[in-house]
Amino acid sequence: MPCKGGTPPIEYGEAKKLHEQIPSWQLIEEYKIWRLKKTYKFKEFAQAMQFVNKVADIAEREGHHPNINIHDWNRVDLEIYTHKIKGLHENDFILAAKIEQLAL
Repeated sequence: MPCKGGTPPIEYGEAKKLHEQIPSWQLIEEYKIWRLKKTYKFKEFAQAMQFVNKVADIAEREGHHPNINIHDWNRVDLEIYTHKIKGLHENDFILAAKIEQLAL
């Protein structure tokens, strides 16, 4: 379900439980906002770009867009949180799990 502005972010305890389903992602707090982060490393630049395009396709279908940073020609950093609520929502964990399936 889409998250609406005014919805409170999930509590840290609930975030920890949901995080157990995607343990390869980091659950971190930056600037008082909890986020999910992960770095993917590829052998070639083209593979990194293909991955980014697949992430973009999922994000468009979900209507939920991660922050994407491509660097060192073969590394893709992803950061997910719900900007509207300045924190994490269940949808963030769902998106991370769907992205994780791309890397398998």
